[in-house]
Amino acid sequence: MKEKDFVYGTHPVKEAIEKGTPIDHILIATGTERKPGMTEIMELAREAHIQVKRVPFERLLRLTRGNHQGVLAFIAPVHYYQLEDLVMAAFDKGITPFFLALDNITDVRNFGAIARSCDAAGVTGVIIPDTRSVSVSADAVRASAGALLNVPVVKTRNMHGALKYLQQSGFRVFAANEKAVKQYFEADFNNPACLILGSEEDGISVPLLKLADEWIRIPMAGQVASLNVSVSAGIIMFEAVRQRGSE
Repeated sequence: MKEKDFVYGTHPVKEAIEKGTPIDHILIATGTERKPGMTEIMELAREAHIQVKRVPFERLLRLTRGNHQGVLAFIAPVHYYQLEDLVMAAFDKGITPFFLALDNITDVRNFGAIARSCDAAGVTGVIIPDTRSVSVSADAVRASAGALLNVPVVKTRNMHGALKYLQQSGFRVFAANEKAVKQYFEADFNNPACLILGSEEDGISVPLLKLADEWIRIPMAGQVASLNVSVSAGIIMFEAVRQRGSE
């Protein structure tokens, strides 16, 4: 890992947050939380909605030989967006918005492939949780062939709340689930919509499945139970594109 991908030390990290530098997450060595400057960093991170992870001191030593003072911040290649801003911008432009919500997806290559399809399909934005999830890292940008530099990404602490906000804003929320009765091409994507996708291993979490307005599936004629999540994303997204025509 290149040191240009992160900053370390209490003053540089504090300065990066205050300047609005796009930060993916911050690592703080366990036991250093009360050291001078650390409390302020954690408070600034909380206000800026930046995830803070407590890790063993040795983890930081493996990342840098510099004087990290117990704190290291990973720089994100892009700024994350606010969901409300993307929704309002789409409505103001007369565009029917379409979002993707990625739940339980941790594979960078899948994220990159999904982002490429999102860019091609003109998706309004991608929503990801701030824990146990992929993020817009340098590796993810490379895996997307640069598409993540074009696709707005929202990082949220409350995926359930974000989807609830979309529903209250007139969106229909679809969950891609192999147990669904309705097939994906039977769904109506002509109105504001959000599609939830989960990983092959864990699927979509139960609370989000319960929140969804509809479950949809891709029919499978072979022996495998499901497709790779990036393939599923592309199939359903471009069905929405087909339905919406040249909008």
